[in-house]
Amino acid sequence: MRRIRNPKLCPILSAKLSSLSREELPVIIQSRDEDSSRLNSVVFNMSGEVKNNLPLIGGIAANLTTDAIYRLVNDPNIEYISFDSKVFALLDIATATIKVDMPQDRGYFGEGVTVAVIDTGIAPHSDLTRPENRIVGFKDFVNDKTSPYDDNGHGTHVTGIIAGNGYSSNGKYAGVAPKANILGVKALDETGSGNTSDIISAISWIIETKDQYKTNVVNLSLGSPANNPCSSDPLCRAVNEAVRAGLTVVVAAGNSGPSAKTRLSPGISPSVITVGAVDDKRTPNPGDDTVASFSSRGPTEEGLIKPDVVAPGVNIMSLSNKKLDGYTSLSGSSMATPLVSGSLALLFDKYEKLSPKEAKTKILQSTIDLNEKKEDQGAGMINLEKIFKVDPKEPATKEPQKNPTRPSWSVNPSKPQKPNESFIPGMSGDFIENILVLLIVLFLLDRN
Repeated sequence: MRRIRNPKLCPILSAKLSSLSREELPVIIQSRDEDSSRLNSVVFNMSGEVKNNLPLIGGIAANLTTDAIYRLVNDPNIEYISFDSKVFALLDIATATIKVDMPQDRGYFGEGVTVAVIDTGIAPHSDLTRPENRIVGFKDFVNDKTSPYDDNGHGTHVTGIIAGNGYSSNGKYAGVAPKANILGVKALDETGSGNTSDIISAISWIIETKDQYKTNVVNLSLGSPANNPCSSDPLCRAVNEAVRAGLTVVVAAGNSGPSAKTRLSPGISPSVITVGAVDDKRTPNPGDDTVASFSSRGPTEEGLIKPDVVAPGVNIMSLSNKKLDGYTSLSGSSMATPLVSGSLALLFDKYEKLSPKEAKTKILQSTIDLNEKKEDQGAGMINLEKIFKVDPKEPATKEPQKNPTRPSWSVNPSKPQKPNESFIPGMSGDFIENILVLLIVLFLLDRN
């Protein structure tokens, strides 16, 4: 066995080359001069197959034999070659736990803010399309379809936590920012997996279209094993470019806990907001909350504390992709991440001109300490009361409302209807009950 230790090769490829394997492998090649046309020619001359150009990170995705990789790594123009790893997809009580009622009571619902969701797709659930369609765009990197769909369900569930308006549950299962817009980007297939290169292409497209869709936030409830240092990691480089372009990126820490250093990429990037999961014990009181055992822990290999924050991620009720007025429950840091993305939509509703760095700072300053290790909880669990508490020294972009205009289908939260139960928008349960009582009285009087 030959030992291959080259700083330009990721550990997976080093192991493959050391084993004398002759298989063809999916790789991402980054060049020093970022000349993709030259890279294409080099790969072609080695009888390789170019799958995607990745200008965002100055590279390409290709299939190469181990022998070709061994020869290519000696090219002085090659910056780094990494395995094109698989990336995997990783409310009622949850929203109460993070105190979402505070900003909504002050009139902040995420209106006019767009959150891009890179995931398995988005089903046109009634909580996203009624009374008006808030899915402002859809891009499919898997099957190249043009209409929103989700053949897995993960992306629809994530989206509902961000921006579902509770239309089908009379407000019971509304998300954090029920008036925010959604840009759906399908980069994971029906099994919930996809290649790193597809995620990079999705991020690149979001950057290119950010002005068209007025995108503020990117949600990545997915991850891949962090086999490379962040400076060489293709996903890390891609999200860093998104942040430089003015997008606030929110990423799942992963579900590989409770051991240390189990965080996934791109959650190892210092530029993004990395979110771990909390078990809220199905109570709105944070006093009994603990970091979920499955939630990935830090620090990173470079010693960076990750996750940055934690949020509820156990048994979260959100939208179903199979029944377009139904709901389902899932757990994971994938579910905690959109709670933070939705919170950012409320934040951008209040402060329109925040930079990604400013937005991250506000999130980190709005947490409560769960008395767990920093490598497990980061700054703590997000608490929106701390962001939206009225500061007399701070000019507000909206006047606090004594009677905020909530979505017209919302009812008294103490009497929520069951999911899928039919209702008349704008009419409360008490109103309908009074009508029924009146009809019964009239019927009895008529009989007498």
